[in-house]
Amino acid sequence: MGMYRHVMLLHCYFASSFLCTAVAFVEEPVGGRSDGYCGRILRAQTQGTRKEGHHEFRIRVEGDPASYQPGSTYRVVLLATSPSYFRGFTLIALKEGREGTVDDDYIGQFQNIDEEDTQFMTNCAPAMTESTPRRRTRIQVFWTAPPTGSGCVIMKASIVQKRVIYFQDEGSLTIRLCEKGNVTPAMECCACGTAKYRLTFYGNWSEKVHPKDYPRRANHWSALIGASHSRGYVLWEYGGYASEGVRQVAEFGSPIKMEEEIRQKGDEVLTVIKTKAQWPAWQPLNLRAAPSAEFSVDRTCHLMSFLTMLGPSPDWNVGLSGEDLCTKECGWVQRLETDLIPWDAGTDNGVTYESPNKPTIPQEKIRPLTSLDHPQSPFYDPEGGAITPIAKLVVERIARKGEQCNVVPDTIDDIVADIGQEDKEEDDTPETCIYSGWSPWSACSSATCEKGRRMRQRMLKAQLDLSVPCPHTQDFQPCMGPGCSIEGKNRNTLKCKFSLTGPLHILEYNIYQKNLLCMLSPWSDWSDCSVTCGRGLQTRQRMLKSDPAGCSEELEQMEKCMLPECPADCMVSEWSEWSECNKSCGKGHTIRTRMVKLEPQFGGRACPETIQRKKCKIRKCRTKEGSRGAVGGAVGGQRRRRGKQGRDSVAEEQSGCRMQPWTAWTDCTKPCSGGIQERFMVAKERDKGAMAVGCKDRKEVRACNVYPC
Repeated sequence: MGMYRHVMLLHCYFASSFLCTAVAFVEEPVGGRSDGYCGRILRAQTQGTRKEGHHEFRIRVEGDPASYQPGSTYRVVLLATSPSYFRGFTLIALKEGREGTVDDDYIGQFQNIDEEDTQFMTNCAPAMTESTPRRRTRIQVFWTAPPTGSGCVIMKASIVQKRVIYFQDEGSLTIRLCEKGNVTPAMECCACGTAKYRLTFYGNWSEKVHPKDYPRRANHWSALIGASHSRGYVLWEYGGYASEGVRQVAEFGSPIKMEEEIRQKGDEVLTVIKTKAQWPAWQPLNLRAAPSAEFSVDRTCHLMSFLTMLGPSPDWNVGLSGEDLCTKECGWVQRLETDLIPWDAGTDNGVTYESPNKPTIPQEKIRPLTSLDHPQSPFYDPEGGAITPIAKLVVERIARKGEQCNVVPDTIDDIVADIGQEDKEEDDTPETCIYSGWSPWSACSSATCEKGRRMRQRMLKAQLDLSVPCPHTQDFQPCMGPGCSIEGKNRNTLKCKFSLTGPLHILEYNIYQKNLLCMLSPWSDWSDCSVTCGRGLQTRQRMLKSDPAGCSEELEQMEKCMLPECPADCMVSEWSEWSECNKSCGKGHTIRTRMVKLEPQFGGRACPETIQRKKCKIRKCRTKEGSRGAVGGAVGGQRRRRGKQGRDSVAEEQSGCRMQPWTAWTDCTKPCSGGIQERFMVAKERDKGAMAVGCKDRKEVRACNVYPC
């Protein structure tokens, strides 16, 4: 019979009386077969009596997700509700239905955040535990989700409070997470024909919903960029690295490189999806319609991805990655509506909206932002709650074409003969140019059956980058006069229907033609000012209703506009260091100051306090009982006769020594914002028998020039 190792854990808790029960008693053959220390931990935790309904401790995955995204990294927090605390813990993640007896039972990968708090357990590498046993109320670690197809995860924690161990198979110390979407491997799309969708983006990022540090003056959404594509192309994904195109959208809001990358994928992409930028980020829908775009999908390109930056920000975006619009019933999704939370592109280290540029080197993986990323983050929540969504996306099917093969009958009859080729027409309009809609087409420049042109116009509402020109305010199409059609045109109709001969008739025709080419509409009303406060620009336009050849009339005018000045909040400097105590003994005070760098203007926030005081006491002032006699009386009488001025100028007598009068105050160390002055009293003569401590030189300190610079 071999030797056995005995493992025993004691489960103790307080109720009306102290109660301890043996949780587990495990015998392991030393040197024989063993499933390792991890297995013993699990059996120790899962055998014996448990305490039901215990909620002083809980495990939480930040954001409280209902599922995990394969490859994504999450912050896992272990919390104790006040006044409870714990000294130790064990944290593991298992495949659902497994017992943890073999290495393959464990899933995902933990990672230390603070090595002073947490470490991997000795002899049980997949488990996390405390670095040193001490009193604590929370710990946090990272956990990276397993790859696609891994199934559900059971995350368990045990808590050690002195010799008390709490563990639950269900409740606050156990969490079950399953893979987002289908846990089965992705299957090929079996839908038939094509479908057309309209994507509408509703931004909800506003000062009312997300008030912390909200950037009032420059908030916006960048141009939205995306595509309908096949499984062979990935625009972006959690756990992946941002391409150069994604980086430029995330950091600068520029979709140009991203669109170039998309178009280079050829047959992997069916439609490029684009909407214009939105300045400001939020406006009521009755003032500005939500931006939308249409796109198509087919059996090969049935996924949809997009992204758009919230600005200003370091590299924060919202979007969808590889959203499948093909159903398992071989049909097309009718409607998709989803809330969007921001994610980090992993290319910039900033933690606030307006953090200075600081590239992340080496580049990190794309991950969702969380409420525990950094205390200065605008989304920070010390409890690790879910971030309030900052946008919503609605995708609606608006048409289908071709023979459909869906197993389940569709409730919407939207089959059409043809789906518009919205993706065939190239639009090379710069994304930094914001236009109005197109006007109706003008009359044809030809009054006969000769080929002419007609025109439409749109107004330039905003030019976000003055270095990038904004063309394409006019568009032309070939046309013919009333009663003619290009289809019925033949060689004989190349002649003019009427004949003009002689120099006079030629002149008349030329005048008629010139007047026709310069037909102009009246000027439009002046547009709204381009800003909501301060100085801006406003424009007005008129349309050219005929061929622009030979017409040099002005079509757009611009003038300055002035609205009430923008509020400017008070700005103050950082606090200065605390000054020295103004007394060398006894009770005194010390001060610190800060400067007003900018006074509030036009209704901006008032300035906070600029001076703070606090008490200080260096040491007790020493007095000698024996000196309260004649010398003390003489000095006291002298003080009473001469008052304060006399006190500063007459030598003070102490037992065994005589002092010089106080010196004048030194110059202030600062011209403003709080400095200090000093004065001194030194011993005039010392009796031979006097103690050195009674004849020490004295110093006094006081604050000066405390007004702000």
